[in-house]
Amino acid sequence: MAFKEEHLAMLLAAVPDKYDKLPGSFIFDALAPVAEKMAKQDDRIEEVEDKLSIDNLSGAELTQRVRERTGQERRAGTRSKGSVTVTGTGTIRIGDLFETPSGTQFRSTESKDITSSGMVMIEALIEGPSGNVPANTITLFPVTLSGFTAVTNPSSTSDGFAEESDTDLRKRYYEHIRTPASSGNKAHFRNWAKEVAGVGDARVIPLWAGNNTVKVVIIDSDRKPASNNIVAAVQKYIDPGANGKGEGAAPIGAFATVASATGVTIEIRVTAVLNPGFSQQQAIDGITSKMTHYLRDAAFVETLVSYAKVGALILDTDAVADYTGLTINGGTSNILIGNTEVAVLGTVSVNV
Repeated sequence: MAFKEEHLAMLLAAVPDKYDKLPGSFIFDALAPVAEKMAKQDDRIEEVEDKLSIDNLSGAELTQRVRERTGQERRAGTRSKGSVTVTGTGTIRIGDLFETPSGTQFRSTESKDITSSGMVMIEALIEGPSGNVPANTITLFPVTLSGFTAVTNPSSTSDGFAEESDTDLRKRYYEHIRTPASSGNKAHFRNWAKEVAGVGDARVIPLWAGNNTVKVVIIDSDRKPASNNIVAAVQKYIDPGANGKGEGAAPIGAFATVASATGVTIEIRVTAVLNPGFSQQQAIDGITSKMTHYLRDAAFVETLVSYAKVGALILDTDAVADYTGLTINGGTSNILIGNTEVAVLGTVSVNV
């Protein structure tokens, strides 16, 4: 950052010493505003220079630069979707509201006449993971619906994802320029898949079922197996019906099949020595958080879950001073993750 004092000293040095240049003099007072203006201009120049690198951009500026250079758009957030069972007789209309006790609201996405009881499709009002709620938690009518007395969701809602982060967008930008996509090559199929909201990453398997066939294996934005809805959206975008007719992004003659990665559950068991002031639950929560981040970063990048890395993560947890008896899926070896698989955290059991 430029400083006014440095510029003022430079300007005063250019004036012959035979003139009075002390603070309060005419020359000093005349040059001080010029020095301040020069300092502000230098700061602006530094700011612009910083923005020449995409690594220094964020938010709307990053979105604009990526769009200008690659045509890629930041993936939008998505609303969680699911269904509720309503009890009563009457008509549910598009936009009718349902709510959890914690205040998460959903709206009906269909109009439907109900007699005694019936199922209605819903989506969260707000984009993001807050709409992913467990089964039997949508139990309230924030606005009374005539004829209906009860509501619940028999299954959890899903596929609510936040807008693509700056980190993920920047990563996708670099993938685009470092692995050029053209004429339906592997990079092209991967880029197409990752343009769909809710997709976190993709792998492309060429000739998987013979000539002119391509399999695209995807995971969601949480780096977990993708839902059927996300798979269907990617299939429609790349090759509707997997018929190779060129009705999607893929060229004519390329028969593309989209599938979700298969989840490999990772079960952690360990006996821990706790640091003073920490509880068993805090140890479980800390290890769970560390493992969630590790598996997210490793998804479609690493080919195994490392026993040594898991041990290091446990020791790095605030609540844990030491541990013994660590097992992953009942053993003490690395867990191999196949090309069409993704590791998903299961139960974390901590004995103290």
